[in-house]
Amino acid sequence: MSVAAATSSISSVPIYSADWILPVEGEAIADGAIAVDGGRIAAVGPRDELGEGERFDGAAILPGFVNAHSHLEYAVYGGFGDGHPFDEWLAVHIERKARVGIEEMTAIARLGAAECLASGITTVGDASFSGAAAAACDEVGLRGIVYIEVFGPGTAQIHERFEAHRDRVAGSLSDRVRIGISPHTVYSASLELWEAAVGLGLPVMTHFSESELEVEWIRTGRGPLESVRPHSIRELAQHGLLADRIVAAHCVHVDAGEIALLAEHDVAVAHCPRSNALLGCGIAPLRELLDAGIRVGLGTDSPASTPSFDMFEELRTCVMAARARDRRPDAISARSALELATLGSARALGLDAEIGSLAPGKRADLTVVSLAGSSHLPWEDPVAAVVFGGSPSRVALTVVDGTERYRRGTTQWHELIEEARNARAELLTADPASAPAARAVP
Repeated sequence: MSVAAATSSISSVPIYSADWILPVEGEAIADGAIAVDGGRIAAVGPRDELGEGERFDGAAILPGFVNAHSHLEYAVYGGFGDGHPFDEWLAVHIERKARVGIEEMTAIARLGAAECLASGITTVGDASFSGAAAAACDEVGLRGIVYIEVFGPGTAQIHERFEAHRDRVAGSLSDRVRIGISPHTVYSASLELWEAAVGLGLPVMTHFSESELEVEWIRTGRGPLESVRPHSIRELAQHGLLADRIVAAHCVHVDAGEIALLAEHDVAVAHCPRSNALLGCGIAPLRELLDAGIRVGLGTDSPASTPSFDMFEELRTCVMAARARDRRPDAISARSALELATLGSARALGLDAEIGSLAPGKRADLTVVSLAGSSHLPWEDPVAAVVFGGSPSRVALTVVDGTERYRRGTTQWHELIEEARNARAELLTADPASAPAARAVP
């Protein structure tokens, strides 16, 4: 529908206007507006054609960020194991996680979902140990695909973990909150478990080639779980277990042959540059992945390995890491980075028909970022201003499905924050030996 045709039918629907509209698909619109109707975008265009509605001066309206890889249940894990080698860091988190139960995991996940909204994130692809992220997304208003993690040898965890957690959170599932499965990675889930997981026909998330230690585990055939023989991306391909429903986080140490396999089977990649850097894993070959035609999105991972769910910091790190790796200032532009964090991530999650850009008919998921008072005004390049000058403190409004889920200065989550802090106290003080067997990590 053209802007002119739309204006006659939007006189009574919510309209937001700002100095700039950044649709991602298409050019930026100066002094633009967006109309929302029934949870979808009704029109996008100049303010003088659509009307002013609620005006945000000194601001840009953009698609809600799509976080291609998160762990909401680790929102309060900040600092645990920092500076340790990858295997020791992993062991710290496994031990801490065994100290809490589903109530604490859900409280933590609620905080993670709220922090995503406050960072302008409207959708997550969340790898969930307990499925608590589904309840958190449902309650707080975040869109998400929640991939329940499975581990170990054999296929018993399909029933014991995946089906049990899926059934427990069934009441939280909807068109906005969907379920997937996550065979955790190639060294913690057997080939048999991978076959069973992929065979369910659901969206799949995993972790590939995150650290050099993982590469060594695959080379030697000996990993951290004695019951699971590490296997490679090539082995997964040989067994027909690579597919376009899979999102692989990290991919820091993939070689040219593995990149070719990911491209051949249309496996998407969630690029997590801050996590990769802070864990000392390295810098992923972003340019090579993109040049191979792989669908790449941007993910924050979680405070277990990064400081926050701050997508603005992820954007800047993405740009800096790519330019440092390639030693070229044009290795990636601000515009390309913004696309990775919106439409690119939506493509990676298979949701690009519905979200990721501001276009009539798509879901009304949007973020208002204020640059008022910053060094980026008066405007030169609004996309660069958002990427290099944005922050959660500058998010004025976050809308999901046409519903306001966060508004700066008015949205308060006091009880939610307190419950998550109490859960962190449990992680720090509880005796893991006293935790019920049902809580233990497999």
